[in-house]
Amino acid sequence: MSADPSTEDAVVDNFPAAPVPRTFGPVTQTDIVRFAGAGGDFNPLHHDPGFAAEAGLGGIVAMGQFQAALLAGWVTDTFGITRLRSFEVRFTAPVRIGDVLEIGGTISDVDDDAGTTTLALSVQVGGSPVVTGTAVLRNEPV
Repeated sequence: MSADPSTEDAVVDNFPAAPVPRTFGPVTQTDIVRFAGAGGDFNPLHHDPGFAAEAGLGGIVAMGQFQAALLAGWVTDTFGITRLRSFEVRFTAPVRIGDVLEIGGTISDVDDDAGTTTLALSVQVGGSPVVTGTAVLRNEPV
């Protein structure tokens, strides 16, 4: 049975009713290169301006996993890593050097029978989504 997350009764103990979003940026070339080094993604779209322009991207773009990692960090910092059961994202637009990322989410469903809470996640630049996703959390800590 799912509860309406907009009601006060639906707010699960120890979950923030209104999770505080996080801002990251402006994104720098150093951020992108450091993430490439950590993840092993050396696609020239992420470090070669000429290659990225010829590919029709209008310049260097960050790898989607960079934004996904920042979003995952927000989820685990806000709700606790031991509660995380699943995490899915969809990349909807490129992130460029100089972009400021608005990272956050809201509780979209509370399933008391399953003992889970679902979050609707997003990373936005200037109010437009660049990543959307969901995370499912355990209602009780492990």
